[in-house]
Amino acid sequence: MKIVLCSSEVFPFAKTGGLADVAGALPLALKELGQEVVVVMPKYAAVAKAGIPLTAVGPGVSSATLGGAVKVYFVENDEYFNRPFLYGDKTGDYKDNLERFSFYCTKTLELLKTINFRPDIIHCNDWQTALIPVFLKSKLADDPFFKKTKTVFTIHNLAYQGLFAAEEFASLGLDEGLFGIDGLEFYGKINLLKGGIIFADYITTVSQGYAEEILTKEFGCGLEAVLEKRKSTLCGIINGLDYSVWDPHSDALLFKQYDASALEAKAYNKLQLQKACGLSQEADTPLFGFVGRLAEQKGVDVIAEMVTHLNAFKAQMVILGTGDEKYHTLLEKAAKKNPHRFSLHLKFDEKLAHRIYAACDMFFMPSRYEPCGLGQMISFKYGAVPIVFKTGGLSDTVMPYLPKTGKGDGFVFTEYSKEAFLETVKQALAVFKKKEKWLALVKKIMANNFSWEESARKYVSLFQSLL
Repeated sequence: MKIVLCSSEVFPFAKTGGLADVAGALPLALKELGQEVVVVMPKYAAVAKAGIPLTAVGPGVSSATLGGAVKVYFVENDEYFNRPFLYGDKTGDYKDNLERFSFYCTKTLELLKTINFRPDIIHCNDWQTALIPVFLKSKLADDPFFKKTKTVFTIHNLAYQGLFAAEEFASLGLDEGLFGIDGLEFYGKINLLKGGIIFADYITTVSQGYAEEILTKEFGCGLEAVLEKRKSTLCGIINGLDYSVWDPHSDALLFKQYDASALEAKAYNKLQLQKACGLSQEADTPLFGFVGRLAEQKGVDVIAEMVTHLNAFKAQMVILGTGDEKYHTLLEKAAKKNPHRFSLHLKFDEKLAHRIYAACDMFFMPSRYEPCGLGQMISFKYGAVPIVFKTGGLSDTVMPYLPKTGKGDGFVFTEYSKEAFLETVKQALAVFKKKEKWLALVKKIMANNFSWEESARKYVSLFQSLL
């Protein structure tokens, strides 16, 4: 099959979150299964900083190679994409995001004709790509080039929908009739994600648990009725993890590489991170870690509450991430009060992220909802025991640890509250004190396998069924 993967971010070229990791790994896994794959993304300022050579393809298009195997095409427009950030800055989203990503979707379809890549499948990801299935089913409906093309639209996080003022609809060049309840209209605004859901041939999301949750009012973000109508063409396929990037045995970003047979090197990583972060170098002190977006969804409020208990627990914590200003302020205050137990890093830093996974004993993911989550999969591989809320992809991948039997691989709380999270952390700390049990748990979770191969096979099977 000829497959085009469209994503607004792709690792290692540009990244704000897990979408980039997925878009950087899935094409390589599909290629390994014998598929012909190309990737198309915008050419942001970050692309040049990735240090990967680019080749000019034609006016407004350049290309590079992903993993030495998959061609990535970049849609160029300095006015739209040559900016410090991908979607917005601290003041909020860029005001012209509809123009920016409408341009990207339009030029992506034009590019496929230019390079004569007639796709069987166009795999679109999140709202930034949602206009591709809309355009194909409307103004390009009679275009013979795309006559046999099917679209799959993957929702990575339903909460991010691409909402814009109704007045901007005319700029899309679509029939006015598409701005209605059965089209892109959503409470008087344009909703690009809704367009992708309605017009794609099939919809996937990134775990079976999340596929079920988004059909409910609690998790449907106002689109549950729209999704219910598409239920027969909706499924969940869990994301995989790229072990060529995330493997402590070969990870060049660590202080020292290790595996389950050499956990003294993990202890060395812990001591070195403690030193780098200004924390006391204490091998037996439990170290908590968090890497991610500082947002309500990620449970940052309950994590911040944990800081007040670090002294009582004789524990330490390292947090890396950026997000909502209120959480920056909240955590900065907490860091000033607890400088010897809490190290805060308000930035994106790939090297530090790898080092936190390698150093910490427990990894926090108390997300209120989590479509898939890659953090828990990474923490498994690096021997950091995850502490998670039972939701979405977390409930699909983290099984509650039972100290009596040794079954399970993480600590899970089922009622969302600070008290429940705190109690679960206490349970983890109780096991941490029992060194033999803890060591057995760490070795066990490092053997967990969430490689892309099985997930990629499910995508191939889905693509083939559509054709």
